[in-house]
Amino acid sequence: MARKEPEPIRITTATRSHSDDIAGRQRRYVISMTIRTICFLLAVVSMGHWFMWVFLVASFVLPYVAVVIANAGVSPDPGGPDEVLPDFTTRSLEGPDHA
Repeated sequence: MARKEPEPIRITTATRSHSDDIAGRQRRYVISMTIRTICFLLAVVSMGHWFMWVFLVASFVLPYVAVVIANAGVSPDPGGPDEVLPDFTTRSLEGPDHA
């Protein structure tokens, strides 16, 4: 009877590398600042309209939101480790034969 090799344990809760984390934070910050710049430009273009105030408020609030999002902690990759249970199906030690 061939012995069955145990399957390796996956480690899927490891966090992202530091460079990947920094790159993700920078990408989120640049996207937020781009939206902020667009809101500010739309506020300037829409002078005299009521929605100018919406764009203006958004352009003042987004820097705070961008910094908070960019400084958010490292999040682990989705998923979790496989559940490891003891394998009771292997042969146990047998006592001496009493035949």
